[in-house]
Amino acid sequence: MTTYSQDTIDGYRAVTTASVCDALQSLGVQGFLSSQIRLRVGHKIVGPAVTVREEPTDQAEPPTLALDLIDAAVPGSVVVIDVDGASEVAVWGGLMTAGAVANKLAGAVLDAGVRDVEEIGRDFDFTVFARSTTPATTVGRFRTVESNVPVTCGGVRITPGDLIVGDSDGVVAVPAAHVDETLATAREIEEKERQQTKLILETGSLAEGMARYGRI
Repeated sequence: MTTYSQDTIDGYRAVTTASVCDALQSLGVQGFLSSQIRLRVGHKIVGPAVTVREEPTDQAEPPTLALDLIDAAVPGSVVVIDVDGASEVAVWGGLMTAGAVANKLAGAVLDAGVRDVEEIGRDFDFTVFARSTTPATTVGRFRTVESNVPVTCGGVRITPGDLIVGDSDGVVAVPAAHVDETLATAREIEEKERQQTKLILETGSLAEGMARYGRI
């Protein structure tokens, strides 16, 4: 299972998803997930992806592969669940959160809904990004069919070990091969923006700041 150094995790915590997104774009990579996948409970997350894929069913099957994954994942991992954008069902809830917290996972990113949000916010320091909040269970509607395989979440192909970065702006998936370069570029972007902001405040001219630094 892919892990990253604490320096890398801390580095990504210190930059915004906007900067990470721009850095990836400069490499020709679209890493941002659909804007419908938003922060529903919790706070910023950074961690390697572990993945689950689900498909429709009319059988009442428990999400066995997802439960096993939660128990087996490396601490700090982010669970990414692909349900093909099924926003009217919740693929995550309070009991799965309890398992994730017990195993020290960082959060969950769902191409579907989440439920038990009040419980998750009240009882656990845990983060969930999802398409929706809904009380409807997946049991009898979807079943887990694969884990730790490439999945599509929010329109982005995510491979286990890709670095997931999520904050109030949304979620970005950084391919594992681009993690170091993307962080370095994101830091450069933020330093340039700090200098540009300072110039704008000093001169009272947005146009001058734009002309000198080229950031919009």
